[in-house]
Amino acid sequence: MQVFIEKQVRVGVGVILVKDGKVLLGKRKGSHGEGSWAFPGGHLEFGESFEECAVREVAEETGVSIKNIRKMIFTNDLFPIEEKHYVTCYMKAEYQSGEVRILEPHKCETWEWVAWNELPEPLFIPIQNLLKEQIDPTNDP
Repeated sequence: MQVFIEKQVRVGVGVILVKDGKVLLGKRKGSHGEGSWAFPGGHLEFGESFEECAVREVAEETGVSIKNIRKMIFTNDLFPIEEKHYVTCYMKAEYQSGEVRILEPHKCETWEWVAWNELPEPLFIPIQNLLKEQIDPTNDP
């Protein structure tokens, strides 16, 4: 008997967390995009707002509190090797308090604050797509 699995588009939330003109990036591990640099974030849960997801994901992954959360832009992200498809909704937020820690060591190797014009390589596919929009979230109002 064959089992057919329907492919679905998932919604991801990426949080562009800004502090002192830099953004927070983590080096992914144990998932699609392993070894690439990404913003904190994750899957939007049923019934959850984008803002709620941003607060939850940043707290779960880094232990940091955020403020001034607002919607920015979205990207359409295909991962052909993994056969995954995401729409990533980017939220911009400012650092509020807390010390950045690795709270999910099976998902993230390290967190670093980096200047927007000095992003490390390789970048997670959604960030590659974000860069095509030619925005600088550290300068956007």
